[in-house]
Amino acid sequence: MPETTSQPLPLRELRKGTHNSLIDVPGISVGHATLSEGAVQTGVTAILPHPGNLFREKVPAACHIINGFGKTAGLLQVSELGNIETPILLTNTLSVGTAYDGLVRYMLPDNPDIGRETGTVNPLVCECNDGYLNDIRGLHVTGETVSQALDAAREAAGAPFERGAVGAGRGMACYELKGGIGTASRTVPGDTAPLTVGALVLTNFGKIEDLTIKGVPVGEELAPSVKGTGPDKGSVIVILATDAPLSARQLGRLSRRAVSGLARTGAVISSGSGEIVIAFSTRNRIPHDKTANLRQTEQLHEDALDPLFRAATLAVEGAVLDSLLSAETTAGRDGHVRCGLKDLAGRLSVNLPEGLGS
Repeated sequence: MPETTSQPLPLRELRKGTHNSLIDVPGISVGHATLSEGAVQTGVTAILPHPGNLFREKVPAACHIINGFGKTAGLLQVSELGNIETPILLTNTLSVGTAYDGLVRYMLPDNPDIGRETGTVNPLVCECNDGYLNDIRGLHVTGETVSQALDAAREAAGAPFERGAVGAGRGMACYELKGGIGTASRTVPGDTAPLTVGALVLTNFGKIEDLTIKGVPVGEELAPSVKGTGPDKGSVIVILATDAPLSARQLGRLSRRAVSGLARTGAVISSGSGEIVIAFSTRNRIPHDKTANLRQTEQLHEDALDPLFRAATLAVEGAVLDSLLSAETTAGRDGHVRCGLKDLAGRLSVNLPEGLGS
């Protein structure tokens, strides 16, 4: 590797949450269902914003489309109404319909008024294309797979979850290495207690030569050891959560800072990629049933948002790196292989910065 004077990008670090994870925001649970056999390398990941009935007690939310080459479901209503009323599902591109159907079936038993005395429900499903490693045309994700992921999230009850090549991340790649599910969190001071911003990512984007870790251009050195696959047409789904009392509009502002975290890892946001961000707050729940015309909520002052913007940037960066460091080398269809970053780290002339992925 040529000599370089690169230094970590100048951005002051913040304290990590207890688990350095999305679950550091109280009430959130994550579960996976993983399909891994030969050419089948895919799955579903479920995120529950709180353990109750999300249809009856929605959470304020916003979404941001960095680049819209994607096939998500449910974003239009999130953008219009500013709330989330179902768990969030992540899966592969051709399984969005199956996940949508499974999520509807999950919501109906606890809400017999859906489609009768009240409106329908807005399932929220996001995707990336895992077709390089996975036999995506085989449509291997089923309703049972979706149910398993949702049940796993519910049973997890806020416990730590697997990262890397699991769930929806099983067949995904990041900077032409093995990617998948990653997570991180950062905390900032609040008036009475620290406030937390957590990130979960489904990474499936980037060219190896662009990979940058804490300012070190490690991708340039790894590029000769990694099989490229042409132009970057990958995607990334970013889920941001916080316990700060933010309105849907403020969550929109928070979601737009995710691109800063992606850029710190080398992302350039190609024309053929889909970068989607969903942000929600667990602080103020929105009742489905109206009991009064006025609803009182807490909301941070606009001048108090900068620390949360910094936290979102650092959490997204950390989550992307976590997805790389947590994923093992994986083989899939037609002999395709994606190498795990840790398996190639010995080929670097510099050591990876300490504390990554922890």
